[in-house]
Amino acid sequence: MLKSYYKKNTLEAGCDEAGRGCLAGPVYAAAVILPNNYKNKNLNDSKQLSEKQRDILRIEIEKEALAWAVAPLDNNVIDEINILNASIQAMHLAVKKLGKKPELLLIDGNRFKNYENIPHQCIIKGDGKYMSIAAASILAKTHRDEFMKQLHEQFPEYNWAQNKGYPTRDHKDAINLHGITPYHRKSFNLNEQLKLNF
Repeated sequence: MLKSYYKKNTLEAGCDEAGRGCLAGPVYAAAVILPNNYKNKNLNDSKQLSEKQRDILRIEIEKEALAWAVAPLDNNVIDEINILNASIQAMHLAVKKLGKKPELLLIDGNRFKNYENIPHQCIIKGDGKYMSIAAASILAKTHRDEFMKQLHEQFPEYNWAQNKGYPTRDHKDAINLHGITPYHRKSFNLNEQLKLNF
């Protein structure tokens, strides 16, 4: 089971994002404050869970959390400030939307920028170590997937209901055939973006 907290008796918010490696759509970030005594043996990094497991956990997290928030940043902002900065800015927005002010932010990854003098701790692969970060990864992923499924209705040829905007073969083939949509990241050179450590 993942760890319940990083620092005892501290109001901690786990933060994570989804959609960083996509060719289309927004990046979503989530911030989650769980009760100190919260336990859930099924909670894990969203990438280790099936879509059905994530959807079930999302309902529980949103019900049990002391506070939670989700914030997207669209592809135009990503093009303007790059995906790393957009991911961090989306996390800031999610923390800002929380109903409670956390005393510590637990950040998945190794890069972050200070937010409102709240101390933060970057944790590499944190979504597989701490419950609050895992919960944030699940909310960011499920909310983003829901949005991409809605976009799929407008642009079915890109198969976003399945690939969610990630660079799958069918998605890249559709771009070659149909060109890009207003939701594609124009500046997105995947290799360059993924070199940005996060």
